[in-house]
Amino acid sequence: MTKARALAEVRKYFEEGHFRGDLARRVAYRSVSGADANDADLLPYYAEVLEPDLTAMGFSCRTIDNPVPGVSPFLFAERVENPDFVTMLTYGHGDVVPGMDEQWDAGLSPWQLVDRNDAWYGRGVADNKGQHLVNLTALREVIKARNGKLGFNVKALFELGEERSSPGLRQVCRQHADILSADVFIASDGPRVSKEQPTMFLGSRGSAIFELTCSLRSGALHSGNWGGIMKNPAVVLSGAISSLVDGKGRIQVAGLLPPPIPFPVRDALSKLKIDSESLGRKIDEDWGDPTLSAAERLLGWNSLEVLTLKAGNPEKPANAIPPAASAFLQLRFVVGTAWESIEEVVRQHLDQAGYTDVQVRLLRGSPATRLDPASPWVEWANEAFRSVSVREPAVVPNLGGTVPNDAFSDILGLPTIWIPHSYPGCKQHAPNEHLPLAIAAQGLAIMTSVFWELGEPAARLARTRQQASA
Repeated sequence: MTKARALAEVRKYFEEGHFRGDLARRVAYRSVSGADANDADLLPYYAEVLEPDLTAMGFSCRTIDNPVPGVSPFLFAERVENPDFVTMLTYGHGDVVPGMDEQWDAGLSPWQLVDRNDAWYGRGVADNKGQHLVNLTALREVIKARNGKLGFNVKALFELGEERSSPGLRQVCRQHADILSADVFIASDGPRVSKEQPTMFLGSRGSAIFELTCSLRSGALHSGNWGGIMKNPAVVLSGAISSLVDGKGRIQVAGLLPPPIPFPVRDALSKLKIDSESLGRKIDEDWGDPTLSAAERLLGWNSLEVLTLKAGNPEKPANAIPPAASAFLQLRFVVGTAWESIEEVVRQHLDQAGYTDVQVRLLRGSPATRLDPASPWVEWANEAFRSVSVREPAVVPNLGGTVPNDAFSDILGLPTIWIPHSYPGCKQHAPNEHLPLAIAAQGLAIMTSVFWELGEPAARLARTRQQASA
């Protein structure tokens, strides 16, 4: 009844190929989520995969209807040993993006697990089937090593709509806050900071998408007959965009920037190795605020990106001034940004800059979240990492991208720790999605250690200290 036994058993399970078999079975489910999502394709992942596995581990399972019409329900699972024990809430999603079958390399398929280059290839191996499989496997081995006990309680929430921006998740967390109550949230999604370095991130940057349009007339004008005396919407819009973010990627509007980076966050970022080598792709050193490090620009600051830019007919350019131009822009932002006011901030700026012909419309957004790196739970998790990892884990205040962390941190009020079992080059959402075997094996060891330590006195102390600091 030791952690060493649990670690040995999970290593054996991996080395004998059982984990691979479990992953291959999950990949075969074409649980594609999107505009044409069909519960006939999605719900079997609950009924035939998750529920049997969870029930075998002593969980009680039930579905929760999605308050958003036409969207798949949630699966809630609970394993309570003692109400006085520490309770962990975890999360995962069984839906995946479309397979893009024809775009995968020869010999690879999104729906069949393939071994190549010391990695497993298949849709969902990194996002998110492989990641929650790591966690559930580690949890099972801890239960076995402790003779059927954990020493803590577990609640799990799964969804089939994450790739559709998690419709209904936040409403479910509000409506069912009582059954989802816990002491700490621990889950896995997103990438590590690099392939080699174990990582935990404590939240995510928020995302807001807004549209800029400049529509000046009903039809195009001959550029020879009207050029020089009539406004060109594409030129006007380009100027408006460059007044928001310059040619070096630097945001020019104070209202789109966050407050100064807090010291604990800056300190945590200073310990991260974020460069071309760690990311596996050459980064542009001269892009963004030159006073910030690469880690600060990526994880501690805001970025404004032009996602689309359209005017005229790019396939068949004509000698004409287009009647209209449009663009979609995305602000990735950290905690402290007044993102709900983006439409007003941009409108005021454009008016002051003379771009009154450009219209702005906020389309959607999700909040930024961040657990204080000084949280007792972060210190506790660090110790669990160190006992099984030869390399110091990277503590990332927030993911550069976005996960639905606000549902757990803001609505449920939980300290949130994400432990990713993927890396930036995994090609999630693209052809050739893959999971390196080394990351899966290390992830199993890390999560086995984390779940073992949740049943130890140090976790109860972390809970007490977190409650005292709240």
